[in-house]
Amino acid sequence: MRGVVLVLVGVLLVVVVQLARAAAQRQTALRRLEQLLGSGAAAPQEESSGVQRALGEWLAQGGYRDPRAPQLFVAATLASTLLGFVAGQVYGATARSGLINRMSGLPGSTGDLLTELLASGSVILLGIGAALPWVTVRTARQVRMRAIERDLPLALEMLAMMAEAGLSFDAAVAQLVKARGGDRPLASELLKFQRDMLAGMPRAQALRQLSRRIKLPAMTSFTSALIQAEMLGASVAETLQLQASDMRQRRKEEALLRAQALPVKLVFPLVICFLPGIFLSTLAPVMLQMVQVAGSVLRSGQ
Repeated sequence: MRGVVLVLVGVLLVVVVQLARAAAQRQTALRRLEQLLGSGAAAPQEESSGVQRALGEWLAQGGYRDPRAPQLFVAATLASTLLGFVAGQVYGATARSGLINRMSGLPGSTGDLLTELLASGSVILLGIGAALPWVTVRTARQVRMRAIERDLPLALEMLAMMAEAGLSFDAAVAQLVKARGGDRPLASELLKFQRDMLAGMPRAQALRQLSRRIKLPAMTSFTSALIQAEMLGASVAETLQLQASDMRQRRKEEALLRAQALPVKLVFPLVICFLPGIFLSTLAPVMLQMVQVAGSVLRSGQ
């Protein structure tokens, strides 16, 4: 029981340390961005602590935008940890000894390994219960970020085309949101950007908020270029065209890198799956003939 409590406390401490580190890195990055852009406007300070802000932003990147999302996440983590603890206790009281007795009879080190895993099954179930909400949000965040990365090049192309046709940036964003709908993650973020603009927020600050919500290098570069173009009075259409061209070049380079890494990745399936079958199909007849010859020699000698 004491060991289980220590593991639980350790898991909670690791989560708190990771969230605090993420909050510190975010604050450092935002200060550097504001220094590069030369803007004195700072984001409004929230009453919540840095850990709560970091947790709220992390949940928002996964699509959980409810104001009570951090509290719900903490409650879900505690409930899931308690459920894992109960499941571990039930496992230890019912099926643990029987499974260990069955697996201990296996030959070799396999039985010892399985016995060790089954003996620590309660702690494993506790760890799974504690990590389940975090894994769920992390998976949702990765899916959302990948969807934004897929939609961003096409969105930049459309914005650049509409800007060259004579539309302003705000009108082009409105047309893009109208065409894509609010079901896609990037379209929902642009819709939030529109609402910030309608609420009276300056465009530069709304673009910074958009970059903070998404936190992708491509989106950061895009918003920084637009903010600098607005501050310097440069053409938004030319800026969008350059950003679209740069995005196309990045996509080509990523495709080339993936194509170059493909032969290396194919080595492992070839070695694990194909080569044993090839060796078996080519050497099995020879080995069978050798066994038959050896058997006939032994029988003749007797």
